[in-house]
Amino acid sequence: MRINHGHTAMLASSMLFGINFTTTKSIVNINISAIGLNEMRFLAGGIVFWILSFAKPEKVSPKDKLILLGGAIFGLLINQISFIHGLALTSPLDSSIIVTFLPIITMILAAIFLKEPASWLKILGVLVGASGAIFLIYESHVDNSGQSSLAGNLLCLLSGLSFAIYLILTRHISHRYAPVTIMKWMFLYALIIFTPLSFKDIASTDFAAFTPTVWFSLAFVMIGATVLPYLLMPFAQSRLRPTTLAMYNYVQPIMVAVLATVTGQDTYTTTKAIAAVLVFLGVYIVTKSKSRADIEANITKAAPSEGHSAPKQG
Repeated sequence: MRINHGHTAMLASSMLFGINFTTTKSIVNINISAIGLNEMRFLAGGIVFWILSFAKPEKVSPKDKLILLGGAIFGLLINQISFIHGLALTSPLDSSIIVTFLPIITMILAAIFLKEPASWLKILGVLVGASGAIFLIYESHVDNSGQSSLAGNLLCLLSGLSFAIYLILTRHISHRYAPVTIMKWMFLYALIIFTPLSFKDIASTDFAAFTPTVWFSLAFVMIGATVLPYLLMPFAQSRLRPTTLAMYNYVQPIMVAVLATVTGQDTYTTTKAIAAVLVFLGVYIVTKSKSRADIEANITKAAPSEGHSAPKQG
């Protein structure tokens, strides 16, 4: 059986992001601020990707650098900053369930910007998935356990939205350059923009007080949950469509559920389970609908037998 390396790369990336929910929750605002942790992630990515790029340098056009700047803003700055700040306020399980709303957001953006058909099946999936996300956010607002937060959940939702924009914006770039080239510029832009804002937080962090466990968690967040996933994503992006990429977010709450249960950070409730089922059902319905490419392929196949010429792809 032939292995699709794009699916393998995205599965591994999603698993690493899933583990990151619990790992980040264990250190953010306890050992290091959310701003400081973001700076450490951008710094790690910038250093590693620039070092790797020297092995096979690629020239990037000014126009593509501008697109990569947008990718840095949506895929790194807004995505990661809102994610870590949101996770600091809410539970890792809630945040992971909200992130599964990403495939639905991506489908909406794909319909707007990539002209993917908005069938009734897709609309149904969007409504079902949206009801799950709204249900969970409402529960956070009335929850008295101290674990959930409306502001935290909304920040996690913003993180998913910005990542969906990143997938759409950089879709064609992923076919033109190597993953290392794409990421070295994105992380450089993120560092240039964010470092002046994070200097105070980094300077006030007491790194000398870090235990080996904290250092290990920080190293995982910087390398295992930053460098590796962001290296794998452009590779997968060049082989899979944006909606398929976003679909792999369902792996994240599975990883979070396992780790959170083991560490005692979180537990499933009936309400959260219902919200998760609604989101997953919405994702399933949306991904079962036909894409623009599927429809055009069917028209192309049918055209010769009907005596018509095949339409040009848009």
